[in-house]
Amino acid sequence: MHRLTQPLTVAALALALLAAGIAAWAGWSWYGAAHDDTAGYAAARDDALEAGEQAVQNLNTLDHDKLEPGLDLWETSTTGDLHSQLLKGRAAFTEQVRSAKTVSTAKVLSGAVTELDERAGRARVMVALRVTVRASGQKATDKDSRMLGELTRTDGHWKLSALGQAPVGSTATTD
Repeated sequence: MHRLTQPLTVAALALALLAAGIAAWAGWSWYGAAHDDTAGYAAARDDALEAGEQAVQNLNTLDHDKLEPGLDLWETSTTGDLHSQLLKGRAAFTEQVRSAKTVSTAKVLSGAVTELDERAGRARVMVALRVTVRASGQKATDKDSRMLGELTRTDGHWKLSALGQAPVGSTATTD
């Protein structure tokens, strides 16, 4: 009987050591994941990208029949100098869109965060989109473009603070 209990004791001890090793490894992995900035940074990047894509889409979508809500959306999507420019030019722009009777709709094709400084609350995005413009009595036209946007975090939300066209093709010059 003594011969049978010794292998069982050794096996039980080995299983206990294995279980302790697995528990230690799981605890170390959990601690590392809980204190890893990678997940937080990825979430901030995803939030900035989602907000940037939506804001760029908002600023490229406008219906002359729903002009005031559309321009209000532009303003809530922006901050800083871009916001100020929109407010300053709103009356003149409203008149232009009403007289042209245009409807523009934008669809985001893809986007990427090109820079992110989470501590400073600043990000840059590049967004590819297709804008469809319809003027009264004319056929709709599609235009694909790439936009560069700067985002600023305001009251916990990302908003566009600058927006412009991304350069297309080579910018190198020859002498």
